Amino acid sequence: MIQSILDNDFYKLTMQCAVINLFPNRKANYEFINRGKHKFPEGFDVMLKWEISKMQNLKLTKEEQEFLLKTCPYLPPTYVDFLKGYRYDPNEILVEQSGNDLKISISGYWYRTILWEVPLLFLISELYYKITNAKRKDDKYIIESTKNKLKTFDGLGIKFAEFGTRRRHSFEVQNLVTKTLTETPNNSFIGTSNVYLAMKNNIKPIGTHAHEWFMFHAAEYGFKMANSMSLENWSSVYRGDLGVALSDTYTTEVFFKQFDKKFSKLFDGVRHDSGDPIEFANKTIEHYKRLGINPLYKYIVFSDGLNSEKVTEITNACKGKIGISFGIGTSLTNDTGLKPMNIVIKLTKVLTSDNEWVDTVKLSDEPNKNTGTDKMILLAKELLGLTNKN
Repeated sequence: MIQSILDNDFYKLTMQCAVINLFPNRKANYEFINRGKHKFPEGFDVMLKWEISKMQNLKLTKEEQEFLLKTCPYLPPTYVDFLKGYRYDPNEILVEQSGNDLKISISGYWYRTILWEVPLLFLISELYYKITNAKRKDDKYIIESTKNKLKTFDGLGIKFAEFGTRRRHSFEVQNLVTKTLTETPNNSFIGTSNVYLAMKNNIKPIGTHAHEWFMFHAAEYGFKMANSMSLENWSSVYRGDLGVALSDTYTTEVFFKQFDKKFSKLFDGVRHDSGDPIEFANKTIEHYKRLGINPLYKYIVFSDGLNSEKVTEITNACKGKIGISFGIGTSLTNDTGLKPMNIVIKLTKVLTSDNEWVDTVKLSDEPNKNTGTDKMILLAKELLGLTNKN
């Protein structure tokens, strides 16, 4: 089901490169979270383990190596060489099933385990549809639906990337969508988060970092230092490249207090991933203005549960006020007539420089997206002055 080691979101590679540079000795633990309360059929764990076992045979090909070196100059040759020798180790994964309940944990060195999350999620999704005999709409529908969305986005005059790897219906559907977006004449589509499909379609891989980057820094340096140390370390590795900062790991309110003039000038823009997008845009515009920065020289990447209607609403509210672009996921790669799965895998613990396991926390702008133990969530809120928040 997985054809390439590059069948992953680009930000996993960029983060892995940064982890190797800065934190090669840290260990991490991830857990599967079944937000949608999906009931997994008997034997699901057996099939998933079989697919996981096959992943140890994946390796970077010469073509893939050349693509990374040519397309991603900010990834040093030493990292690409490391990736050439990387192999997935199924021993880092524990899969258990009890009745309809599925449990998955990942544990090992962070620089190794960081690549598991996205492939596991799309494997679970594709296997679930396969085992339950869920029939999707045909290829003609997928192509026409994609073209209609593209026509809408082109009409709005916006730029967008396809961000749908982790919750795709299947590789077949994501491949079809990306191929359609690439081959249909337009001025909107700029690339995909999927590195393998970027190579196949000769387009740009898109991505920077994810919540786990900030969650690790909170465990390592403390909640009050999480945002600033995350951004400082990111800029020390990439020196101005990959300059979009994720804003909501510890709420936007806290982020903008720490996103000072230095970071606001250094980073090209910010990514919105939870909460009201228009309210976020207004806060971002005011933040830049307060620092004497013209918002039109910066931009926001919107990436939270987008569809054509939301993109249109956001565009109408923001155009001409600040630069905007969009990362559109599930509504592109899992618009098949079936209900998309609501599943995630989150970093839950890290082994810090003190050689102690520390629980990680995420405090989203949407409380139902918070992760962590109740004790650590409360501690984070107290330290960050968020005890009056949900």
